[in-house]
Amino acid sequence: MSSSGNDTASGRINRRQALAFAAVGGIAMPFVLRDAVAQGKAVNVGVVMPLSGANAQFGINSRNGVELVADEINAAGGIKALGGARINLVIADSTSTPTTAANVAQRLLTQNDVVAILGAFASSLTIAISEVTERRGVPLLTMSFSDQITGRGFENIFQVVAKASVLGKAQFDGTMALAATAGQKLERIAIMYEDTAYGTSQAAGLREGAKAAGVQIVMDDAYPLGITDVTPLINKLRASGAQAVFPVSYLNDSLQIIRAMRQQKIGIPAIGGAAGYVIPDFEKGLGEFAEGVLSIAPANYDLAPELTERFRKRYGYFMVHEALEHAVCMDVLAQAIETAKSTAPEALRKVLHGTRFEAGWTKTMTGGAVQFDKTGLNTLSVPVMVQWRSKELVTVWPSDVAKAKAVWAS
Repeated sequence: MSSSGNDTASGRINRRQALAFAAVGGIAMPFVLRDAVAQGKAVNVGVVMPLSGANAQFGINSRNGVELVADEINAAGGIKALGGARINLVIADSTSTPTTAANVAQRLLTQNDVVAILGAFASSLTIAISEVTERRGVPLLTMSFSDQITGRGFENIFQVVAKASVLGKAQFDGTMALAATAGQKLERIAIMYEDTAYGTSQAAGLREGAKAAGVQIVMDDAYPLGITDVTPLINKLRASGAQAVFPVSYLNDSLQIIRAMRQQKIGIPAIGGAAGYVIPDFEKGLGEFAEGVLSIAPANYDLAPELTERFRKRYGYFMVHEALEHAVCMDVLAQAIETAKSTAPEALRKVLHGTRFEAGWTKTMTGGAVQFDKTGLNTLSVPVMVQWRSKELVTVWPSDVAKAKAVWAS
């Protein structure tokens, strides 16, 4: 049974978990060991997520996805190759600070005997953690986007989603395709992005797409994460003559940008860069302003409802992409342990690099499977375009997986 079984639908940390935090003490918010195995062996898996700070909801969503799959594995008999050993999640709050993320990862590895780490949503946090896991030779599985994650020659990092530059190019290419279907030719676009590893990598992909298509970028502005006043950005957007805008941002920034656009009657299509544009809090925060907003995403829950509806039933909201992809990370790790018949890091690394994973939750990915190349990048992940329609995210591109036709703002 999950130790978050009494959590609210939004996935907040319950009183029992809070007491566990207080009892352990330590760096930032310390660690939660979920219900330990009463009998037999346990396989400790580290889960490092931003459970407080600016990106807390993303971390909570991600944790929920991991917990769902871990509980399903345990309910089905645990890791059979290890005599039914159960998955025991050791959960740590990275906060939203890279230094803290690295510190808690180090502590998990030295004090909790974890066989691998999953996390940490934000690319800047994952990059910091990967420095620790690489030195220790322990696998790190993530759905963070940045190109840097698998671009440094590390042997122990595994990225289940397409990298940010690929997502950025797909964000542009998908938009061009949807505009063409609606009978509009895009000639001028605007890009605005937060200046972390995620935003800068994805903006590079947007520029690449625009250059290849001969489309003019009339605005290309970075801004600091957690911006408090988007008025200068929106004023520049209004004056730019852009026919569409591509904002790449986390939740608080995305709410400010779209709200300011709509309040100022700027009705051009907004195509988000995933992150803050594809979670329920976006729609809750914007209401009618969210309707029709497009976004790129590495995956979407409506592509595999037979699996993802289990998340909605348990937590009370649709399975956001970071929950889905961290669920895949958990399932792939479990499959790797089954195949290796071992939790030794070198054995897991060999299996992760050399196996095509096709069972279980890997079917929720757009490629229907997961296969890592020598850098640790999943080569089968294909981005999709989604659109807010009546408080749900609907896949609208590419056409072979679309669940509805996109509504294009004129």
